Amino acid sequence: MKPNDENAKLPPAQRPFRVLIISGSQRRQYNCPGVDSKSRTLMLKMAEMLPKEWEIDYEDLGNVYARAGIQSCNACVSTAMALCVWPCNCYKKDSRKEPDLMWNLDLYARLDMADAWAIIGPINWYSCSSNLKLMFDRLVCMNGGNPDEKSIDHKNPEKAMALEHTARWEAMSLNHLEGRTAAFFCYGDEGGDELDEAGRPKILQHKRYFDPVQEPFNDERNAYASLVWQCRYGGVEVPDQLWKCGITGSGKKYSDNQAEHMVLESEFMASFFTWVKDFENFVRQKGKVPPNRYRAYGYKAPRHFWENIKDGIRYVRMMVGKAPKGSSPRIQEDLGLNKGVTWHTKKGEGEKLRRHD
Repeated sequence: MKPNDENAKLPPAQRPFRVLIISGSQRRQYNCPGVDSKSRTLMLKMAEMLPKEWEIDYEDLGNVYARAGIQSCNACVSTAMALCVWPCNCYKKDSRKEPDLMWNLDLYARLDMADAWAIIGPINWYSCSSNLKLMFDRLVCMNGGNPDEKSIDHKNPEKAMALEHTARWEAMSLNHLEGRTAAFFCYGDEGGDELDEAGRPKILQHKRYFDPVQEPFNDERNAYASLVWQCRYGGVEVPDQLWKCGITGSGKKYSDNQAEHMVLESEFMASFFTWVKDFENFVRQKGKVPPNRYRAYGYKAPRHFWENIKDGIRYVRMMVGKAPKGSSPRIQEDLGLNKGVTWHTKKGEGEKLRRHD
């Protein structure tokens, strides 16, 4: 059945089981390259296969012209774990200056509402797609993020650093999506028709630069290892049998390996269908997941007008070399580590290097 977000208010025993399926390819027919992805086809097939009494939510992360993209993670955690807010407050919904697909599609809430996630996507250069990596980078806040941005005046790094050393922080920092199940199905083409008999790219002139024996991994599913282990790190269960890779289009030209070709590969499709059935059986047996203490569903970000003004004053002071006393930027500047004092904060370093004034 279609998802009804109002059901998320109900106790688990009174609501339907809920699944979120995500297509992680960047391809959409409404943007370059003008063709839909194989992961979109697999997402839709999976939605049709799952029990009719379940709520089946799904999303396509593909790029569409003029639609917001997933903004990158600002790595707040590396300043202080307490600076990373759950759900992410580096961006907001319907922002004109920094439009963000994660917020515009309510992905934090939809991940929260689901008992289980199914992630489907391609292998791109020994890894997942850029969009999937961006999404999971932004989900660092599910792994112990700060559920109360007021505790750090929205985004004050000095207050976050101080909070991180308190007993209060120990009680606040939780894995906010712990207990859910995530399953991963990735697919690759083993280089299509690009490789020679030795396993090297045919057009490669410097053959010694590429040793097939030293390629990153033998098991193709490990292209998604970073996503799997991020989930496991935060208490999201990824059963080994639900982490799978299928090979489609091996030895073919890329133009001969579209969704319409993929569905005719019986061995590949059988592997995918088995993964879907294994997913269904596992999550059915496990059952519904109770909501965690701090929910993304129903979350409304507090207003922070004055906090933004204070942040603005802080940034202006740093631009003239007067970062807060005792702050990390001040210490770095005093030690000559950063050299970040500038009125031209939006200019690239190369552009500043080439100025002639």
